[in-house]
Amino acid sequence: MWRISAFLLVLLLAVATGWAADQVVIEDWKAYPNGTKGIPPGWQRQSWGNPAYDFRIVDNDGQRALHLKSRNEGSTITKEVTGITLKDTPILEWRWKVVALPNGGHSCKKATDDQAVQVYVTWPRFPSAVRSRIIGYVWDTTAPVGTVCKSENTGTVTYIVLRSGPADLGKWLTEQRDLRADFKKIYGEEPDAPGGISVASDSNDTRSEAEAFVGPILLRKP
Repeated sequence: MWRISAFLLVLLLAVATGWAADQVVIEDWKAYPNGTKGIPPGWQRQSWGNPAYDFRIVDNDGQRALHLKSRNEGSTITKEVTGITLKDTPILEWRWKVVALPNGGHSCKKATDDQAVQVYVTWPRFPSAVRSRIIGYVWDTTAPVGTVCKSENTGTVTYIVLRSGPADLGKWLTEQRDLRADFKKIYGEEPDAPGGISVASDSNDTRSEAEAFVGPILLRKP
C-alpha cells in the first residue's frame, strides 16, 4: 500500500510540474480582495500624463477581473515579468469585456489614439523611451480588425487591432496571440524574453469615456 501511495504521489507531482511548465500565469486578480481600488499591488504606475487609475478588482459574471474606467484621461499599469521563454510558452492568452468605447477612437491617428482597453507586451531596450519595443493588442472604436500600425503618439508602440466597434460590447471574449510570431512579423527577428505586461484604458485624445474589464492573463504552450 505504501508503494502504491508513493507512486501516486510521484505521479501527481509529475503531472503538476508538467502543467506548471505548460503555462505561466501573469495575473488572475485572485490575490486581491474584491473591491480593491487603484493600482493593484505588484503593478507599477505610468510615468507620464495625469492618470486617474479608476480601477477596481471585481467579480463580474463569475469572472474575477480588473474593472477599468477612463474619463478624458489615460491610465496604464505594468507588471514586470521574468523567466519567460517564448520558444516554450509563446501564446499570450487573456479575457476581456468592453462596456463603453471612446467616441471616434482610431489607434492609427494621433488625434484619436484612444482605446477602451489595451494589453501591451514590452521588450525594454535602453534608452527605453526611444528604443523599447512594445506590441499593443487593442479593442478599437473605428480602426478595422487586423489593422497593424505604429502609434503616432508613442513611436515605440505598434498596435494590432483585435476587436473593433460595438458589436461585441458586454460580452466576455478570450484572445490568443502567438507573441513570437507577432514579434517576428513586426520586427523581422526572433524576440528576446519580454520584460513587462501592461493593461490600459485611454480616452483623453477623444475627450470621451471608456469602460472595460480584463480577466486572467497568461502565457502558455501552443
